[in-house]
Amino acid sequence: MAYLCNVVETYRVETEAEADALIEEARNNNLYNLTKSSITHKEIKSKGEVVEEYYLVALTKFVQNHKEPNISMRLIYDVDF
Repeated sequence: MAYLCNVVETYRVETEAEADALIEEARNNNLYNLTKSSITHKEIKSKGEVVEEYYLVALTKFVQNHKEPNISMRLIYDVDF
């Protein structure tokens, strides 16, 4: 049996407001504890000019202690195209 203990996820969002909302949503989730989060502003430049901006949001989620796990949990990824 496999026990999920920690998860680190990285998301790309277009605005800082979206990044803040994503972190707030993770803080309020009762399936895990958010132990760390960060926002990194990224720029794509062409010929010295910024042509695109976005934000990377990293979330570290603690599910359970790896020394004494008691919940079997699997991640399910749902894709929107």
